[in-house]
Amino acid sequence: MSDLKTQLQEQLAQVDWKDLKPHAQRDAIIVVDANLDIIEVGNAIALNDTNTIQHWISEQLIQKPTSEQLSLWNSNQTQQFQTVIVQPFVLIKID
Repeated sequence: MSDLKTQLQEQLAQVDWKDLKPHAQRDAIIVVDANLDIIEVGNAIALNDTNTIQHWISEQLIQKPTSEQLSLWNSNQTQQFQTVIVQPFVLIKID
């Protein structure tokens, strides 16, 4: 595993929605599809792998949260997410 992937793996955390809301308010949340590895996505973003990122975006495998998702999560402040930070973004994956 590369040093970057190791670093991202060490930063992986379970976080409640209430702690992620400030990041949503600054439009910094990226939702990672359940079928993707959040560490692989973080690695691709950190390395600016535009081809891979564009593919995931076009397949809607990574995207900004929808208004429906935000409403649902706002009504359940303790919803847990797997998270990793790749500045300026916070990647989240629903457990």
